[in-house]
Amino acid sequence: MTLTKDKARLAPNGIDAVEATSLRLAAKASDVAGIVTQLERRRLERECPTDALVEIAAAGVNPSDVKAALGMMPYAVFPRTPGRDFAGTVIAGPEELLGVEVFGSSGDLGIRRDGTHATHLLVEAQALVRKPASLSLVEAAGIGVPFVTALEGYRRAGLPRPGEIVLIMGLNGKVGQAAAQIAAWRGATVIGVVRKAEPYAGHASAPVAVIDASSGDVAEQLRRITGGKGAEIVFNTVGDPYFQDAHRSLAVLGRQILIAAVHKLVEFNIFEFYRGRHTYVGVDTLALSSIETADILRELVPGFANGALKPFPIEAKAVFALSEAKKAYEAVMTSSRDRIILDPRR
Repeated sequence: MTLTKDKARLAPNGIDAVEATSLRLAAKASDVAGIVTQLERRRLERECPTDALVEIAAAGVNPSDVKAALGMMPYAVFPRTPGRDFAGTVIAGPEELLGVEVFGSSGDLGIRRDGTHATHLLVEAQALVRKPASLSLVEAAGIGVPFVTALEGYRRAGLPRPGEIVLIMGLNGKVGQAAAQIAAWRGATVIGVVRKAEPYAGHASAPVAVIDASSGDVAEQLRRITGGKGAEIVFNTVGDPYFQDAHRSLAVLGRQILIAAVHKLVEFNIFEFYRGRHTYVGVDTLALSSIETADILRELVPGFANGALKPFPIEAKAVFALSEAKKAYEAVMTSSRDRIILDPRR
């Protein structure tokens, strides 16, 4: 097998191994400016026949990666290699996967164990998803957390059905765009909420209506659009700033999905909740293992393969070398709208 940077070898004891270059965080930082990113050479070995070694071509950078570096994830261990999303080629592992281009994501990689911001990754073979031919490796690396979060929210709340109305709070964020794509793919009517007047920034296989939150009451605007019905699903990607709007936008038997918060506490009208027979679902993808996350991604592969789903565009200015990881982290935390990627081949 041929590698572009590091030489993989078969150790004398029959365990495949590779010398990897990995980003290492020794301890949590007080702020982004204080994050110390070091590159280390580390030996990765397959100690189990069900594990695989992947030569990473690209790795996504998510807000959770940076928040973990800042100590905002209480279960993040140090020292460790950060990173949850990846795409690359299998260089050691089960025979049927050798040389196969794969991608994946995880709730534990980069948080509770070493992750993807490296030249190579040691991971369970079951955590690897075959990349559709229609996607580049860089595009595949950007799918992970946003699409996993969106689909897991729908799986927990009930997948959108044709004819249902899905309202997405924070439409133009990465999870918002993924949620819009999946809902449209499944035949739902998608309506999104944005903070100021702007069009939908992502792909969808059907039209996406937009509500400008700065132009008036969100729930009232939605009721006008839907003839007073409201939304069967409200996907709240922002949390408490939109909680009341989301609550008031729900149709009878509606479901609200929550994935984030700015402040922990909100006022909650229990009477309206049970009279509306509403369901609230909380989603934390950090609780998902690499294998559980791969199972979610496999459900999305047909949509990417047939073009109903599209990866996020990856701009050249949003791709950084491992040695530029701190700049990549800063871009994520300054709310860049680009999908930020690390390219360990640089």
